[in-house]
Amino acid sequence: MHVVIIGAGQAGAALAAKLRSLGHTGPVTMIGDEPAPPYQRPPLSKAYLKGQMEAERLWLRAPEFWADQSVDLRLGTPVTAMDTGARTVTLGDQVIGYDALALTTGSSPRRLPSAMGGDLGGVYTLRTLADVDAMRAEFVPGRRVVIVGGGYIGLEAAAVAAGLGLDVTVLEMAPRILQRVAAPETSGYFRALHAAHGVKILESTGIDHVLGDGRVTGVCLTNGHQIAADFVLVGVGVTPNTALAEAAGITLDNGIATDAQGRTSAPGVWAAGDCASFPWKGGRIRLESVGNAIDQAEVVAANILGAGQDYQAAPWFWSDQYDCKLQIAGLNTGYDRIVTRQGEADAVSFWYYRGETLLALDAMNDARAYMVGKRLIEAGKSPAPDLIANPAQDLKALLR
Repeated sequence: MHVVIIGAGQAGAALAAKLRSLGHTGPVTMIGDEPAPPYQRPPLSKAYLKGQMEAERLWLRAPEFWADQSVDLRLGTPVTAMDTGARTVTLGDQVIGYDALALTTGSSPRRLPSAMGGDLGGVYTLRTLADVDAMRAEFVPGRRVVIVGGGYIGLEAAAVAAGLGLDVTVLEMAPRILQRVAAPETSGYFRALHAAHGVKILESTGIDHVLGDGRVTGVCLTNGHQIAADFVLVGVGVTPNTALAEAAGITLDNGIATDAQGRTSAPGVWAAGDCASFPWKGGRIRLESVGNAIDQAEVVAANILGAGQDYQAAPWFWSDQYDCKLQIAGLNTGYDRIVTRQGEADAVSFWYYRGETLLALDAMNDARAYMVGKRLIEAGKSPAPDLIANPAQDLKALLR
């Protein structure tokens, strides 16, 4: 059985490696549109952007791993078409047949439209190795950067820029940073953290257009005010890469729609990672995280080989900003109460409840709270909120 994987990111790499570890001996072809071998993305906005990590340390596997595992790795070669009836994919003038096809096409950053000056020199997004390589020379002490978007990517980049001595302004159109993904308590924590490092955060503030002729000189806000800038970084989220699937007639629903085992609507075609939405707790979700990319891809690999296993998502995320490590477990959708637990020193965690049910937690510099909370959520246990709020309560005792 020839398995073709479109997308050579975290999910594609995990899927290919899992096929081999499960004993699949048939041909495996993994196709990526970037020239670099499969690499990890989280350090791009942190250590790599700071210049503290060489590109080779980003590789998910040593380059020889793929050859040793007989994985035919096609890099810098975008797939231009899929024919799910004939079971073929097209790369330029080459047509490759498959028995099973896995779509791990990931996601792409939203960009400012050309009409807003998004094509000017000095306007960047941060998603790929090439993106960071293109902008690293901009990070010079004293230069002015405007970051559009107060989500995790934007705030991580702001932390790097401030740490390198740049003048940093973050624009967030919503009433608060992190509004889409976190409680007001977490937003407040990071707002104060960035303010302490000299970052200016402007909430309820949108960008009308980028100023400049050929090269950015600043931004004009929706309220008419102007801010001078040497460069602009746009971090306003991502969209799943679904164009190939859509052109092939595969069902979409906030990404490439799959069943609980990773099958799409086309026979023999599977999907995993950022691009895939799947059933979860009576609804449908799409997760953008390393953990989901790996776990879902490994389940799909097993199912391609006939395991018949449903994917049971256990969401977890993290973010590093300055000397703060944020760890998140669970999904907070539908919460109606936040319980604060003060840890030792500067550690604190915010626990999301719906009624008496624990949904998720955000732990800042509190690995113990994170690990216990993650295990509680995965086990379906919900300690009484007053126990969580009590700093004298031994968290591990709540697992018994």
